[in-house]
Amino acid sequence: MAIAPSRDTTLCISLAGRPGTFGVRFHNHLYQQLGLDYYYKAMTTQDLPAAVGGIRALGIRGCGVSMPYKEACMALVDEIDPSAAAIESVNTLVNTNGHLKAYNTDYLAVRQLLELHQVDPATAFALRGSGGMAKAVASALRDAGFSEGLIIARNEQAGRQLADTCGYRWQRELGDLCPPMLVNVTPIGMAGGPQAQALAFPREAVDAAQLVFDVVAMPAMTPLIVLAQELGKPVITGLDVIALQALEQFVLYTGIRPTVEQVEAAVAYAREA
Repeated sequence: MAIAPSRDTTLCISLAGRPGTFGVRFHNHLYQQLGLDYYYKAMTTQDLPAAVGGIRALGIRGCGVSMPYKEACMALVDEIDPSAAAIESVNTLVNTNGHLKAYNTDYLAVRQLLELHQVDPATAFALRGSGGMAKAVASALRDAGFSEGLIIARNEQAGRQLADTCGYRWQRELGDLCPPMLVNVTPIGMAGGPQAQALAFPREAVDAAQLVFDVVAMPAMTPLIVLAQELGKPVITGLDVIALQALEQFVLYTGIRPTVEQVEAAVAYAREA
């Protein structure tokens, strides 16, 4: 049975341009499993400084931050963790007695996934994308020792800036190149989007790849991941990323690390929506 919120309930929220349900269901399911008097609610805002001030003033314990607020939040906090400073992008705020500290658990999740999958840092890769999440993934790859990288982005200014920041090369399109690792950090393949059925990389490149990584989480089985699995390629999915980053947020908010079984149950529950 769910714990009914009371005047003593610790509130955590998320701020997103388009609030989703995964985080709400994931966090609240874990609170219920662990008997914690916490409650999580998704929100949006047209006034970010006021919203962040409200987090501080109202004693809201934690806040997940999604687009389009990830970079603007940095000027509104008291302390920035290296995970966020490294990429100048925030996805988590933790409030400790009015002191707001910013983290980026997307970055932390990617670093952990590369280690869990034992991906050799000598592996050359092509990463498609140049937005905030692309910055988190590219920075995680750089900091994990991946030195041979190519940023694929049609936006030349953003693509070159990301490539220069991380020490990689930039191209507008992949062309005939077939790098060992392919990483999609764009909305291509996202459910409900204009390119929901599209491939982020040519079939020939997927066929030649040794690992395919797609950060799109809804659905986890994007056209790129489906093709990679059909071709027998190891994959890392967006569901892996979103689950792990949400777990790290949960730990930051509560100080408790759930068991693997508890996390798996929360992920399964969150995916039912």
